Amino acid sequence: MITDLLRSRVVSHLQGLRRGSLVLEDDRGRVRFGGHERPDLRATIRVHSPRLYHNVALRGSLGAAESYLEGHWTADDLTNALRIFAANLEATGRIESPLTRLLTLPATLGHRLRGNSRRGSRRNIRDHYDLGNAFFAQFLDDTMTYSCGVFESPHADLQAASVAKLDRVCRKLALQPADHVLEIGTGWGSFAVHAASRYGCRVTTTTISEAQYETAAARVREAGLAERVTLLRRDYRDLSGTFDKLASIEMIEAVGAEHLPGYFGHCARLLAPHGQMLLQGIVLPEHRYGPYLTGADFIQRYVFPGSALTSVGAMSAAIGRATDFRMVQMEDLSSHYARTLHLWRRRFLSRLEEVRHLGYDERFIRTWDYYLAYCEAGFSEACTGVVQVLLARPGCPVDAVADVGPAGAVPLPLAG
Repeated sequence: MITDLLRSRVVSHLQGLRRGSLVLEDDRGRVRFGGHERPDLRATIRVHSPRLYHNVALRGSLGAAESYLEGHWTADDLTNALRIFAANLEATGRIESPLTRLLTLPATLGHRLRGNSRRGSRRNIRDHYDLGNAFFAQFLDDTMTYSCGVFESPHADLQAASVAKLDRVCRKLALQPADHVLEIGTGWGSFAVHAASRYGCRVTTTTISEAQYETAAARVREAGLAERVTLLRRDYRDLSGTFDKLASIEMIEAVGAEHLPGYFGHCARLLAPHGQMLLQGIVLPEHRYGPYLTGADFIQRYVFPGSALTSVGAMSAAIGRATDFRMVQMEDLSSHYARTLHLWRRRFLSRLEEVRHLGYDERFIRTWDYYLAYCEAGFSEACTGVVQVLLARPGCPVDAVADVGPAGAVPLPLAG
C-alpha cells in the first residue's frame, strides 16, 4: 500500500516532463513520459527495487542518487536520463518538499560540519583527491589535469584540450620569463610544469593534498624544472610574498561561501600593484545559488565533502567587498566541460577492470559513474557552468591585459 502511494507520487511528478522522452520500466510494465520537446533526448530507466520510490518520494533528488548507488535502478543511458531531469527542473524540482528537506537534514548538517577551516580543508581534500593517483589516472589524460579542457577543434582529444586550457590560462595572464607566478591549487602539477617550461617564468604552487604533492614534485624533477618551480604544502591562507601573476584553476570549489571574501582578499594582497589573477571556477546560475546553499547535494554527500560551488554574483560581491580588483575579462566554457566530462566517463567505463583491480568496489564504481554522468548532464543543460575570470589590480595598465580571442562553444556530446 505505501509503495503504491509513493510510486504514484513519483509518477505524478514525472508526468510533468516536457523536454526529452523518458520510459520507466518496473514489474508493473512500462510508462512513457515527455516527448513533447527534444524527443531525440531519450532514456529508459529500469527499476530493480521498489525502494527507489521510497527514496525519491521521501528524500528527493538525493534519494534518487542514493538508490542508484544501491542498485535500485539503472538506465540504458544514464547521462541522458539525468539530462532529462535537469532539463525539466520545473517538474522534477517539485519532488523536493518540506518533508524531503526534513528527512535529508542529517546530510545537510553533515555538510555544515565539513566546513573549510584550515583543518577542515585538509580533511576534505584528503577524502577526495587522495583516493589514489592510480585511480585518477584511469580516466584523466597524461597531463593529469582534473579540470575543464578547451577543445580548439572538433577533432581535439582530451590531452590536446587539457594542454590548450593550460596554455589559454598562460596567455590570458600574458606570462613572461620575468614573471613570478603563484598557483593556488597545484593538482598534479600540470599548470606549473606547462607555465615554467613553455613561458620560462618562475612558479610557486601550493597544495594541501599529500598524494598530489608527491606526484607534482616528481613531475617537476623529471621535467628538470626544480630551479623554476617551488612546490609548497600550505593552505592558501598561510601564503606570503609578492607575485606578478596568480592562477587558480577550479580550486574555488573548495573554499566555501563564507570564506570567499577572505580568499579573494588574500589573493589580492599576494599580488604586486600591477598584478593579475586568472581564476577558473564552476558556477551556478544566480537563481539556483541561494537554494543550493541551504542543503547538501549528491556530490557534497558522497564525492567531495565540504565542496561548495559559487556564482558569478557571489564572486563579484566578495571581490567588491574585500579587494581592489577590477574584472577585465570573463569567458564561459560550459560546453567544453560537458565534452570533458563525457570523455572522462568514457575512459572510466572502459577501464572498470583496472579500477576493480585497484581495490575499488561496485558501490564506489556506481558512485563515480553517477558523479561523472551527473556533472555532464548539469553542464549540458546549463544547470551549472564554468568560467574563466581575469582580474587586475589598479596598477595593471589597460594595455597590459592580453587579448585572447574567445574559445567559442563546442557541440555537446550526442544524445543517445
